[in-house]
Amino acid sequence: METAHWIETLRTEGARMTAAARAVSADSPVPTCPEWVARDLIRHQGGVHRWATSFVADARTEPPSATLEEVAGGWPGDEELGDWFEAGYLALLRALEAAPPDLQCWTFLPAPSALAFWSRRQAHETSIHRVDAELTAGRSAGQLSSIRPEFAADGVDELLVGFMPLRSAKLRADEPVSLAFRCTDVEGSWVLAIGPEGAVARAEAGPGQVVGEAAACSVSGPATNLYLALWNRGAYETLEIEGDRAVLDRVGDAMGLHWTDD
Repeated sequence: METAHWIETLRTEGARMTAAARAVSADSPVPTCPEWVARDLIRHQGGVHRWATSFVADARTEPPSATLEEVAGGWPGDEELGDWFEAGYLALLRALEAAPPDLQCWTFLPAPSALAFWSRRQAHETSIHRVDAELTAGRSAGQLSSIRPEFAADGVDELLVGFMPLRSAKLRADEPVSLAFRCTDVEGSWVLAIGPEGAVARAEAGPGQVVGEAAACSVSGPATNLYLALWNRGAYETLEIEGDRAVLDRVGDAMGLHWTDD
């Protein structure tokens, strides 16, 4: 996907989360994040937006040192949460749109450019937490705002290829083993190889290509459902899981995610 598409998705998802933030009580439990109520969710995502803005707008090259609350300048009152959240994501949009293509600033995942990294990361961060906010506001899984399959497949790629290696210290296997993931409605297939040195994922090119034939476990389904399941936001029943589920569960444990529908 191009940077402009990520920025437009952030605009859409930010507006959706703003609407959910204004429709929910601050003390409402977040079903997908049991340790949070709506207040925590909105503060978190609004703080992350301001945190990201600080790197993009100021071209900061050093790793972060301040807490989200410090970056935000303190948390708003419950009655101000919706307006405060909206102001934060709009400021991030302005910073991304004003940034030069060759922006130099701190990032934490491989990307073609710093601008591409922050646009992509914040689009997906906001998308997943928008799902949390809508569920908290009382929507059922079938009533959630839609996620484009191509964007969802991009999110699967970011998680597997970008984030998974960061968890390699927790995800190792004396005997190499692999898992295959595939979108059934748009192009997107990946193989995750786990060995003594950790885990590495690679994307497989070619629409309709069958991958991971020797994989211990394979997971396939519509891109949006795979995306939400990988981020532990549901849709498990729509995925086809074949092979050794124990291998998949090990990945979930390492990522703090779980692919069971118990």
